[in-house]
Amino acid sequence: MSGHSKWSSIKHKKGITDQKRGQMFSKLSKNITLAARNGTDPKSNSTLANAIEQARAENMPKENIDRAIKKISDKSAQLQEVVVEAIGPGGVALRIKAITDNSNRTISEIKRILTDHHAKMVPPRSIDWMFQAPTTISPEAHVQLDTLFEALDDQDDVDDVVSNLEDSPTS
Repeated sequence: MSGHSKWSSIKHKKGITDQKRGQMFSKLSKNITLAARNGTDPKSNSTLANAIEQARAENMPKENIDRAIKKISDKSAQLQEVVVEAIGPGGVALRIKAITDNSNRTISEIKRILTDHHAKMVPPRSIDWMFQAPTTISPEAHVQLDTLFEALDDQDDVDDVVSNLEDSPTS
């Protein structure tokens, strides 16, 4: 009966769940710290109040929320927002927002992911016009774009990815 341990199966599933939860808590913590730059009182800082509300919706412990707010006073851990623009498979415009304490590391990781998925970075604000009209792409390019989104989502610092893609791809 080798390989039929119920505990082993539970342990592996719990490990995967805990890893995803940890990544989510890390992103939420960065959002809270970034929002706390404008004031640590949620009553006067609506951005901070929204970030805290998102964290509570994900069942983030109160200690983690308080630690993220207190982190703003620590000068060694100053977070900043980085926005990278790119052209993805099928000519889709991408705007990638990341929150990081090391912009050089984050930009190089994003650039590596883009290169691996046949996308390329473009100069800032050069694709703004592409967001005026949504685009459609082939099903093959849509599959490539899905794998690119998954890879970007797995990167810890990436907070949000926006594209100019319509919901339904062309046939």
